Amino acid sequence: MPKFTQRTDVATAPGPAAVATSPPAEEASPRSGRATLALTSAATAVALMTYTAPMVTLPETAADLHTPLSAQAWLLNGTPLGLAALLLVAGSLADDYGRRRIFVAGTLALGVTTALGALTSSTWLFTLARVAQGGASAALLASSLGLIVHAFPSPRGRLHATGVWGAFVSGGIAVGPLVAGAMPDWRVTYAVLGAAALVVAALSHRALTESRAPRGGRPDLAGAVTFGLALVSLVAALTLGRDGWLRAPVALLLLATVLLLGLFAVVERRTATPMIDLGLLRRPGFLASSTGGLFTGFAVIGLFSLLPTLLQQTLGLSAMDTAWLFLLWSGLSFAVALQARRLAGRMAPRLQLALGFALHAAGALALLGALGSGTWTRLLPGLIVAGVGSGLLNAALPLLSVESVPPQRAAMGSGAQQTFRYIGSCAGVALTIAVVTSTKGGLAHGGDIALVVSAVLALVAAAAVAALRERTA
Repeated sequence: MPKFTQRTDVATAPGPAAVATSPPAEEASPRSGRATLALTSAATAVALMTYTAPMVTLPETAADLHTPLSAQAWLLNGTPLGLAALLLVAGSLADDYGRRRIFVAGTLALGVTTALGALTSSTWLFTLARVAQGGASAALLASSLGLIVHAFPSPRGRLHATGVWGAFVSGGIAVGPLVAGAMPDWRVTYAVLGAAALVVAALSHRALTESRAPRGGRPDLAGAVTFGLALVSLVAALTLGRDGWLRAPVALLLLATVLLLGLFAVVERRTATPMIDLGLLRRPGFLASSTGGLFTGFAVIGLFSLLPTLLQQTLGLSAMDTAWLFLLWSGLSFAVALQARRLAGRMAPRLQLALGFALHAAGALALLGALGSGTWTRLLPGLIVAGVGSGLLNAALPLLSVESVPPQRAAMGSGAQQTFRYIGSCAGVALTIAVVTSTKGGLAHGGDIALVVSAVLALVAAAAVAALRERTA
């Protein structure tokens, strides 16, 4: 199995023709570090705003595109599918060919594909645009933490920077629905977000410093293709499952998923430059990061991606009212993530993850009965508790993802954690929609069952990450 070799990152001045010829200084300049953190955080926030925009505009978008209920999962799952399929390969490309290069290209592509999404006229064209947005977001998200690790090499600086970056994940989730709800039309939302991404790309091209940790060899295209096909097969199976889990097409798609993942493992073992070194799965820290990412997507994002739509349909709230309620959860997540770095000296990141999952479970259970209560005030306690839990998750995951791999593979480590996060998101959205819409008793009853499922998954995740202790030599 390929092993990581200890190489020192090489840094070059900004510019497309830069050549890696000299080692970096011991410490990045404060000004360079601040610029790196500001731009990577801004791009991350825009990517997450693009990701969450359909959450409050799903009814309007589905009506405009004539999307049937059975296909609405694709409107939400396009971006996480692109993210999950390409994060690993984007992380490896960033480490090998330049984190700044991949970051700028991804941010530019996000701007273009988001603007194109505003021009689509059918469900499948919109879904393809969303998948492309996910691929572009994968490039900028995977390379962001690699740039941050290079700009903040000291443990204290890295702790601060990853905490801020994680907070902007929550910030993008918080602001995205507000922007979408405030716009006169869902298409205008994508035009505005596309323009914002293009501005960040232009600033990043001038201000960021290049860094890389080349391994040699070719990109792992075979791994990217097999992994991407496995994800498409899995999401299709979960989407079709709402019409019956025992049908032949669902079984065949699940079988294809298993076979493709097996083929992916074989490819990764044989290639010289794999997207992911499978030997890392023996590291408790990497397993905790991956498990945390998977269940964050499955239990948390899967539920909260559909919850705004459920609020509109069961409580009669407008898109803007829903966005303000959603802000209570996501805004608390942002604030807690900014402050959570203070826990680092008292609580290991995996225990912080466990606490975050436990709080999400408590918040989900507190929301039981709220959808059928007829009043939005019944939602407040659950949203507050779940928001605190989400903030702890968003602060701990980026730090654990870069600490669980060798420093020269930081972008790959970030890509791996986020890949599992968006695999879980794809599966969680499809599963939540299937549970809500296939349950007899109406949307409120189906929503309650989805809340229980989310809480159970979160408790399983809390127990799993708490048990993954680092081995002593």
